[in-house]
Amino acid sequence: MSRRWVTALAFALVTAGVAGCANVPESSPVQVLRQVSDGEDAHVPPGPVDGSNPLDLVRDFVFASGSSNDEHGAARRFLAPEAAAWDDGASLTVLDGQFDTVPAPGAADPSSGVTTIRIRGTAIGQVTTTGSFEPNQAVFQQDVTVVRREGQWRIASLPPGVVIPMSIFRDNYRSVRTWFVDPVRRLAVADLRYVPSVPARAQAARVVELLLAGPSGALLGAVGSQLPPGAQLRSNVTTGTDGAVVVDLTGLGDLDEPSRMLLATQVVLSLAEVNVARVRLLADGEPLVANRPVLTRDDVAALHGEVQPGADVPGLVVSAGRVRQLTGPDPGAPLPGAAGNGEYDVESAASSGDGRRLAAVARDGNRRALLVGGSDGAVAPVPLTAGSMTRPSWTPTGNEVWTVLDARVVARVLVDASPPARTAQVNADELAALGPIADLRLSRDGMRVAAVVRGALYTGAVVRSIDGEVAIRNIRLLRPDDLGEVLAADWRSTESIVAITRGPERLVGQVSVDGLAVQQVLGNNLTPPLSAISAAANRPLLVSDMAGVWSFAGGDQAAWRQVLGGMPDGVPFYPG
Repeated sequence: MSRRWVTALAFALVTAGVAGCANVPESSPVQVLRQVSDGEDAHVPPGPVDGSNPLDLVRDFVFASGSSNDEHGAARRFLAPEAAAWDDGASLTVLDGQFDTVPAPGAADPSSGVTTIRIRGTAIGQVTTTGSFEPNQAVFQQDVTVVRREGQWRIASLPPGVVIPMSIFRDNYRSVRTWFVDPVRRLAVADLRYVPSVPARAQAARVVELLLAGPSGALLGAVGSQLPPGAQLRSNVTTGTDGAVVVDLTGLGDLDEPSRMLLATQVVLSLAEVNVARVRLLADGEPLVANRPVLTRDDVAALHGEVQPGADVPGLVVSAGRVRQLTGPDPGAPLPGAAGNGEYDVESAASSGDGRRLAAVARDGNRRALLVGGSDGAVAPVPLTAGSMTRPSWTPTGNEVWTVLDARVVARVLVDASPPARTAQVNADELAALGPIADLRLSRDGMRVAAVVRGALYTGAVVRSIDGEVAIRNIRLLRPDDLGEVLAADWRSTESIVAITRGPERLVGQVSVDGLAVQQVLGNNLTPPLSAISAAANRPLLVSDMAGVWSFAGGDQAAWRQVLGGMPDGVPFYPG
C-alpha cells in the first residue's frame, strides 16, 4: 500500500445482510467479508510465473493488486525497473466480477519484445482517500506496456492507480461503520467505510484516522463530528495491559459533558466494528468522560441514532382504499377510524417509527390529499394537495413526514404536539433535475433518502441548516446496469436498500447504500409485475404482486410466502 493509502484505507464489498443471492437474513448488519485471524499475515499472492505470456502476466498482476501490504509489494513484483515509480495511491478502481486482458488495438507483435495489453471490464466505482466508496458504473479500459527482459515479460509502463476485481476485494477487505453526529438529534449515525482485513492490529488505528478525517462525501454537510478540525492522536493507538485499546486524543477544545459522551460514542461504536470491546479514551492523557476510564458499547448505546420499529409495532397494508391489518388474528381487517372505515379513499400510508402516528395519501378524483393522525386511524387532512403523492415517509423523531408532490416537489409536514400541522418544502433541486421522482424513502436514521427517478435508484443526504432549511444533497446513482428499471425501493437498514424492478431476471434486488454490493433476492412464487415493497431490519421483506402481498425472511426459507391473497393493489408498510 502506498504511504498515502496507509492512512487513507482501502475498501471492500458489503454484503449488507444478503447471505447469497437466495437468502436475505432477518437483520442487515454490515458484515466482514472474510473472517481473518488476528495474525499479521494474509495470504500473499504469488509473483509472476516463469514463462507467462503478456496476457496472463497482466491478468495475474491485477489479481495480485488485491494485497495492499508493503505498498502493493506483491503487485510490484510484476513490474520492470522502469515502472518502479508506479503511483499505487493515485486511485483505487473496483471492477465487477469479470474482466479481460486483450491485446490493445495496434499493439506491437510480442515477438518484438514489447507490446501493449488492455485491461477491459466494467468499473463500479472508486474509493476515496478516506476509505469511502463512490459509485460510478461505467465501461473500463486501461492499457499497460509490457516488455521481455531476460526471457520474462514484465510491465514497463502503466497508468497511476490500482485496479482490483470484486472477487479479490471479498478476500482482502472488510467493511466498517464509522460514526458521526446527527446535528439535530445529537445522536451517532453510521457512515460506511472499508479497511484491509490484515494486519488486524492496524485496524483500530485506521478507524480512528478515518474519524479524524471526517465524514464521507456522501454525508458531507449532513452529519457533524465532535472531533474538531485540529484534533489528532496524542500517541499511537495501543492495547493496554488490561486488554483495553488506548486512544489518547489532543486538540479537542472545550467540550461539555454531553459533547464528551457523544465523542466517546463516535469512537467506541467505530472501534467496535473492528472487534474492539473496551476503549480507554483519553484527552491529553486524562479520561475523556469523568468516572469512566474504560468504555464499552453498552455505555454509549443510548446515543445510537438509528430507529428501528419495536417488535410490538405491527406492519400494515393499504388495499381497496383502506388501511388494514397485515398480520395478527384478523389479517386484512380495516383499521378503525377514518383511515380504515371508508371515509377516505386511501392510496398509500406510513406509520411513524414508534407506531403512534399515521400518515396517508387519499384520492379525491384527480387530486391527492395528505392525511395525518394517530395510529387508531383517526386522521384528518393537512393543507397539502397535489395531482400525485408518493407514499409518505417519517423522520425518526416521528415529528415530520415527507412526500413528493406531482413527482417534482418534495414536501414535509411538521407534526408538533399541538395542531395544526405545518407544511414546508425541501430543496430537492438536484434530485428533481434528474427527472420525475416516483418514490422517496427516508432512512431510519433520517440522514439519507433513497429515491427512484426515471427508473433508476439514487441516494442523497438530508442536510439541515441552523436556520431550519432542509435540502437533499450529494446525489449518488446506484448500479443502474445491474438493477435495471427500478419501480420502488425501501431501506433494509442504514447500510442497505431493497428494490423491486421491472426486469424478470431480478425482480427484487438489494444494494449497499454506497452502491458497492448488489445481490439478487430469491424471486420464487412471485408473479410480475411487482407494485410495492417494504423492508425493515429484523423483519421479513414484503412485496405486492398480481396475487397479493408476500413475505420473505431469508434463512432456510426457499420461497416467498403469501401473507394476504386477493390484494393486487396492496401497499404494505413497516413503521418509518
